[in-house]
Amino acid sequence: MIPKLLVLSCLAAVTLPACGGMSIRPAGTSVAVDDATISARVKTTLLNDPQVGALEIDVTTSNGVVTMSGTVKSQAEAERAIQLARQTNGVKDVISNLKPQT
Repeated sequence: MIPKLLVLSCLAAVTLPACGGMSIRPAGTSVAVDDATISARVKTTLLNDPQVGALEIDVTTSNGVVTMSGTVKSQAEAERAIQLARQTNGVKDVISNLKPQT
């Protein structure tokens, strides 16, 4: 019983400090993960909006700056997509390369 307790104590000492909110990632990856999350949030917001044809819009994010490119049906649709992106949590700025068909 003592060896098992000793092993469990050692494992707890090694693993529990990592549970305290510390994140172990290689340097530089936290920005990429955050940017990927922002892109996913923007794309999801666009997909859920009936006024925006999100399937034609590409979304990329770099350091919180969202770039949208693609073709939209109208200038109003482009403006709606930009508005939705700006309202998304984590977005610092939006660059639009959206091209209206009309």
